[in-house]
Amino acid sequence: MGSTRALSGDEGGGPPGGEVVDVLARLVGLLLASSGEGAHRIERSTRAVAAAFGCRASLVMVPEGAVMTVSQGTGRGVTVTVRAVPEVFRLDRVVALKPWLASVEGGELSVAQAGAGLRRIEEQPAPYPWWVKLFGIVLFSLGFAPLMQPTWYEIGSTAVLAALAAVLAVTADFVPRLAVLLPLLASTLVSVVTLEVFATDAAHGGPVLLMLPALFFFVPGDYLSAAAAELAAGLMTTGAIRLVYAVFLLVQLYVGVLLGVALTGSSTRRLFDVVAVADLPRWALFCGWVVFTAGTVLAFAVPLRLLPVLLGLVYLTVGVQSLVTKAAGEMAGTFVAAVVLAAAANVLGRRPALPPRLVLILPGFFTLTVGSLGMRGLTTLAGGHVIAGFTDLLKLVTVVTAIAVGLTTGAALTARRADLGSA
Repeated sequence: MGSTRALSGDEGGGPPGGEVVDVLARLVGLLLASSGEGAHRIERSTRAVAAAFGCRASLVMVPEGAVMTVSQGTGRGVTVTVRAVPEVFRLDRVVALKPWLASVEGGELSVAQAGAGLRRIEEQPAPYPWWVKLFGIVLFSLGFAPLMQPTWYEIGSTAVLAALAAVLAVTADFVPRLAVLLPLLASTLVSVVTLEVFATDAAHGGPVLLMLPALFFFVPGDYLSAAAAELAAGLMTTGAIRLVYAVFLLVQLYVGVLLGVALTGSSTRRLFDVVAVADLPRWALFCGWVVFTAGTVLAFAVPLRLLPVLLGLVYLTVGVQSLVTKAAGEMAGTFVAAVVLAAAANVLGRRPALPPRLVLILPGFFTLTVGSLGMRGLTTLAGGHVIAGFTDLLKLVTVVTAIAVGLTTGAALTARRADLGSA
């Protein structure tokens, strides 16, 4: 999950026990690894656990690491560094961490019990076998496909392309070196197959619109919005670094598409948004969100029991966004939907039986489709369509900002006084 290294200690009023420091360091590692929503909540949780064991903790963070100082009494205490790569692919650990935090903060666990519980969370196997994750990624993409083009051809091509991308994603779980280049490899493979097999007739839509649903699992929309949220919260270093990382992932996808163009001998002029004539009935569009949410649960290792509440939040987000968009435009619809989603997730996340805010927000957040705009803008620019490409990129910046500010606003409106005081 992460690595830790002790840097210094000072006797002062007595350094904290080694077990306490170990628990806090491993906790920070878990929180960093699941910080796809942003790092601004990590310090509050760490301070609360430290206080439960009679210590104080302070952190200086970047997205993939933290320097933590743990002290007790009047001593300077112990400083450790923690490293963990942020991801959103094992949300079962995020779900399991919530009751653990509640038990520690409630004084129900000793340091040894807390350490053992944290170790079980770190070592617990994924809730679904690899082939279920593969199936989940395909469902995730299929549910997203009608947002690109509401056609049966889009759904059929996405089923094939998403299966290819899912095989690579699952293989990366067993071959860690593959994970470094996973977005590039996935976009190259999807690009080649799309251009050679599916994008042979303009009546079926532009190549990028056919590719995007299969690549949506790799599009860093969550990191883009998390970066904006961290910048809004005053975490300049963390937000800026995460923004650069998100752009790097986006560029990998873009380069992969261009490699596919080169390998097939196609012209970049083909990379232009041509939308096919819709032929999907309304019931298929409505049911698509069920497929999408089920795919999210299976692809990101969310316990199946949470499917109903996540589906409700998805339909709430889509409904609010659709209604407000019709009345006041797309940006207003995106902002209001983000506010409502964040507020609902904040309130529901306080219930012990429900998962934390990150898990509740994620499926609804994906419906706001941030990162795909960046892919469309970059590929359209590569095709020589400068005005359309920059229009998509400008829209990306606007939508990212609307979502980030909306999520921050919704959280602030429903925050408890203790949350505001420690933010």
